[in-house]
Amino acid sequence: FEDEDFDNLDEISEEELDAMLDASLEEDKEDDEKEKSGFLGFLKRDKKEDLEEESEEESEDAEEETVEEVEEEGIEDESEEIEEEAEESDESEEESKKSKRSLFRRKKKEDSDDESEDEDKKEKSGRFLSFIKEKSISEDDVEDILFELELGLLEADVAMDVSSVVVESVKNELVGQKIKRSSDIEEYTYKALKNAVAKIIDIDGKSMTELLEEKVAQGEPLVVMLVGINGTGKTTTIGKLSNYYIKKGYTPVIAASDTFRAGAIEQVQYHADNLGVKLIKHEKGSDPAAVAFDAVQHARAKGKELVLIDTAGRMQTNTNLMDEMKKIRRVSKPDLVVFVGDALTGNDATEQARKFNEAIDIDGVILTKADADSKGGAALSIGYIIKKPILFLGMGQSYDDIKEYDADWMLEQIFS
Repeated sequence: FEDEDFDNLDEISEEELDAMLDASLEEDKEDDEKEKSGFLGFLKRDKKEDLEEESEEESEDAEEETVEEVEEEGIEDESEEIEEEAEESDESEEESKKSKRSLFRRKKKEDSDDESEDEDKKEKSGRFLSFIKEKSISEDDVEDILFELELGLLEADVAMDVSSVVVESVKNELVGQKIKRSSDIEEYTYKALKNAVAKIIDIDGKSMTELLEEKVAQGEPLVVMLVGINGTGKTTTIGKLSNYYIKKGYTPVIAASDTFRAGAIEQVQYHADNLGVKLIKHEKGSDPAAVAFDAVQHARAKGKELVLIDTAGRMQTNTNLMDEMKKIRRVSKPDLVVFVGDALTGNDATEQARKFNEAIDIDGVILTKADADSKGGAALSIGYIIKKPILFLGMGQSYDDIKEYDADWMLEQIFS
């Protein structure tokens, strides 16, 4: 009904109203049917659309699957192609590496060959330059020098045997040695001579001071027996040795075992009094071995560290006196038997030392008047002949004029 229909409701009859209601119901029914049909159509359309969408989706899925399959196949193909390309790249890279290695080896070999050639050239050049700048000393080069050297050694009171040894040693060191062509062979000869002499006079052995220290450590005195011919300075040397070791803090005792020579006891007494040293003495002509024995016993009883035994001078050819000296050694049992020789006597001192060594086996040598011997040949000869060390050198008249042996000083004396 419209709004105006309700406005005139009082004027409408019941029949008209029923008819209108029926008409209205019919319209409503028609409208409902239309709506139903419209709704069903919508549903159908919607379902159709859904079906179409599903169909489209299935189609799209199928297409996607097809695309994916195609893509997978394409990917597989591309992967295979990439692998093949990678293999080809690896092979190419390996070939490149091999090529580079081969090139490097060739280059290295070429460099090595070049270096070898350079080294050969340098070596040849060095030999050539060495040949120009250097020369080897031959026997002819040193023949005259060695002859003059031997004469010089003999004039310096070096024994013949020792001179021959020195010259041979110098020759062996010089011959074959390479020197500069501009050099003076005499310079090399002098150096070789010093080496040869140093070997001869460098005799192994302990010094007197070292032996004294060892004996003191044992609680015993060091017993030293001095031997030699007349006039070499044995008694004076005893005074110098006493003074030398007093200054080092030791207490010596002197045995006057020269009971044969007139005035010998008085001479040694003079030195003992000057130095404040105890002197053990007997009557003139008494047994020298007994005097030495008493001196050793005194040192042990009084705790004195050094016993110095003065003996009579005797020629090495005097058999009786040499036997007496052996007795003194047997009784006193000295730790050192020291030959005192005069450096100025040269080869005579060497012969004396050899004879004394054969008789009683000396342990060392003291050379007196060494300051007056400008030649020094005696020291060189004695050291080589008896193979015993030189212990001290007497250098003058005072008590302080004594020094332990110095090889460098002796070399300077010989070559000055």
